[in-house]
Amino acid sequence: MTRSTFFFLTFFFAFFAKSQELRIAFGSCGHQEKPLSILKDVAKSKPDYFIFLGDNLYGDTRDMEVLKAKYKQFGKNKNFKALKKKTTILATWDDHDYGENDAGKYYPKKEESKELFLNFFKEPKKSERRNHPGIYTSYMIEHEKMMVQIILLDCRTFRSDLKLYDSTYSVDTIFKHTLDYVPNFEEDSTFLGNDQWYWLTNELRKKADVRIIGSSTQFGISFNGYEAWANFPYERERMLDIISKTKANGVIFISGDVHYGEVSKYFSSKTYPIFDLTSSGLTQSWHFATPNSNRIGGPVMENHYGVVRINPKDQKVNLQIIDLNKDVKVDVKVDLKALKF
Repeated sequence: MTRSTFFFLTFFFAFFAKSQELRIAFGSCGHQEKPLSILKDVAKSKPDYFIFLGDNLYGDTRDMEVLKAKYKQFGKNKNFKALKKKTTILATWDDHDYGENDAGKYYPKKEESKELFLNFFKEPKKSERRNHPGIYTSYMIEHEKMMVQIILLDCRTFRSDLKLYDSTYSVDTIFKHTLDYVPNFEEDSTFLGNDQWYWLTNELRKKADVRIIGSSTQFGISFNGYEAWANFPYERERMLDIISKTKANGVIFISGDVHYGEVSKYFSSKTYPIFDLTSSGLTQSWHFATPNSNRIGGPVMENHYGVVRINPKDQKVNLQIIDLNKDVKVDVKVDLKALKF
């Protein structure tokens, strides 16, 4: 074999292996008044899908004309336009595009905000999303004889109020930052609402090899006093119970919200380990990352986006965080055989 033939075959097989992958990129926390230059990098990488996972813009208003204007500004961004040309865009929301910081079910403009969201992301007029409260939805993708389910949750429309931190509340960890919230142990508190829970249970009964659950706030982290599933312990257990009850294999969470990136691994006696890939910082960044005893990758403080790379041939998933310099800052390999009952 000649040297040139060797390099050609090496390139060919590397390219072929890459072409077998399903690449799902995602990000959150992008301000409409900033360039969003990282979306240009995402567009050049040509992922099969890109998920806007929430805080897709910063609306923070009860004035729908103001919110409409911000969507218009976002839509004119040249890097957003470039992304639209190169891939299929999916989306859910978080608090700042929902309407108010840390808002839940009592935000008074949620129906009007929903209409603006669905119109901006070109949701079909006959879509089920337009016929039920909230914006939760799912997609089933067949790729190389593998079924990949994408579930996008609505963590705002139905969520009970957070419980404010009280200095008399005792926590196990000594934190160096001020806590905003404490766990809500009220039995009637909810994260998703009964209708969405019922829908999710039926979704998880569907046959799929990989299930990517998009949650705008973090699922797999340990309690840190900020907004997360950890603030609703009963609801996080309910999620694990449903995954166990439906025998839903291949569940991986993706999340955003916190203005840094990381990978968490959550252990439960009810399920296999649950991985949570957090990508938060298309334009926003924070000066520190909170303690997280479940963290196995990161934190990444620079602006970045996340990628879930699914390889049907070797039954592996790569959970990646890629920064503005195109550097892969985190790369966690997950064997799908380990995500089964």
